[in-house]
Amino acid sequence: MKNIAIVTACPSGVANSIIAAGLLEQAATKLNWKASIECQSSVLPVDVLTQEVIDSADAIIIAANTTVDNTRFVGKKVYQGSISECTTDPKAWLEDAVNKAVELTESDVVTTSTVTADATGPKKIVAITACPTGVAHTFMAAEALEEEGKRQGHIIKVETRGSVGAKNQLTDQEIAEADLVIIAADIEVALDRFNGKRLYKTSTGLALKKTEQEMGKAFSDATVFQSSSKAQSSQTEENKGMYKHLMTGVSHMLPVVIAGGLLIALSFVFGIEAFKEPGTIAATLMDIGGGAAFALMIPVLAGFIAFSIADRPGLAPGLIGGMLASSTGAGFLGGIAAGFIAGYAAKFIADKVSLPQSMEALKPILIIPFVASLFTGLVMVYIVGGPVAGIMSALTEFLNNMGSTNAVLLGVILGCMMCFDLGGPVNKAAYTFGVGLLASQTYGPMAAIMAAGMVPALGMGLATFLAKNKFEAGEREAGKASFVLGLCFISEGAIPFAAKDPMRVIPSCMAGGALTGGLSMLFGAQLLAPHGGLFVLLIPNAITPVFMYLVAIAAGTAVTGFTYAFLKNKADAKEVVAA
Repeated sequence: MKNIAIVTACPSGVANSIIAAGLLEQAATKLNWKASIECQSSVLPVDVLTQEVIDSADAIIIAANTTVDNTRFVGKKVYQGSISECTTDPKAWLEDAVNKAVELTESDVVTTSTVTADATGPKKIVAITACPTGVAHTFMAAEALEEEGKRQGHIIKVETRGSVGAKNQLTDQEIAEADLVIIAADIEVALDRFNGKRLYKTSTGLALKKTEQEMGKAFSDATVFQSSSKAQSSQTEENKGMYKHLMTGVSHMLPVVIAGGLLIALSFVFGIEAFKEPGTIAATLMDIGGGAAFALMIPVLAGFIAFSIADRPGLAPGLIGGMLASSTGAGFLGGIAAGFIAGYAAKFIADKVSLPQSMEALKPILIIPFVASLFTGLVMVYIVGGPVAGIMSALTEFLNNMGSTNAVLLGVILGCMMCFDLGGPVNKAAYTFGVGLLASQTYGPMAAIMAAGMVPALGMGLATFLAKNKFEAGEREAGKASFVLGLCFISEGAIPFAAKDPMRVIPSCMAGGALTGGLSMLFGAQLLAPHGGLFVLLIPNAITPVFMYLVAIAAGTAVTGFTYAFLKNKADAKEVVAA
């Protein structure tokens, strides 16, 4: 009895690879041969051939319509053919393949990439950048990677997955020709199209602040990506963590919240209570924004948290759990809980439940959504929903009825968090808290958060104007750009300054942010749209009261700008202008 190992693969990793695996398994059974099969699939778990299986195999048979890295088969008898050849008469093809298999030598090795660890010579690099809001870090990281790649003499193209969708999209040919793939993302990014390529993952923050270091690590640490393989899935899960799952949900929720908030604000143009009159345009706008968009907010949050954990099979149970969180009054806290419950339930079923090969295709479309939805629904209704709804109710009541002292203290804390890491985890935690409260019609914290988030970039711009002789020419230009970014609520505009002088910049920003956040809460400012900066002022009643809100922002900007202008060491400037 022969002992063989079989590898099947196709570009999409969906139909042909799975069909070929099934046919060849049946053919091996008819021949009374022992066959170990590695079906490289994007929808099913991949049982990668172990070194023990490879060593004991009489021959390695590869049926593929795409490149398969055969480095691990050096010294073994190997035969490779296309999937179309094996489907007509699998038994005859398999017998012929074993007879024609020849020993694979080093010179015959085919890899999915020729990138070496030292990355000598120009290479072709493709990359993707994506951050939760899809506004600042996404594009700044892309620019940093492009500049560093060109500086090192490589050919690089970066696809940005921003709030306006994918830009500068990578083509199939560019991916196929690439020596290296870099994924700089803080959210879940679909990677199926990079199957078989050398791939390295990092965050947008590291790609922006430590570009050269990350580029070097990409060449040395990149590994061949196998879509949906068990080993890759466990490694990806370990690297991503709960924060990244949460940010994936938040990033997909934001467009819904922003659209809903602006539509609600538009309804107020006709009067604060005009929407209460049935049949009016104000009522219609309120139905679209509050009734439809905000109703989707929590289900989308939960759905894409689950999607980040378990991929597409987790989406349905996550959406269902989020809808239950919304209907039971559990709010955004319940939505977060539902997303994690649904995601990990779906992942558990995908990893632990084994079915015959012929039924495996039913798991992602039937078994996982059904069982995970049932489990998530029961847990939300009977265990999680009630207690979390009580917590949300108490939190909302506290926020809506707290005295001025508590309000100011909350504003100070949120303001400091927004300015601490300029778009990092602490900043995003505060932002997520404010966005989540919008569904409970609690608009004060969101106002303080956006106002404080504008301060770092505005303050750095002001500092470069106040103390021109302390800044290099390049820094003064960066200050102008930073000021504009601040007006748009993009606190990342201050990152170039913070990266160069963190011990002075961060405290200056936090001082100004704390003042702005505290004043915003003291003035009772409310914000219906969670993004847009001062441009939200173009919509009447989106921010109230407008004048005092601007005073809060101006005060914080002045504190940050004057503080850093004073603290900045004149000796730091290499090129100065006359005072």
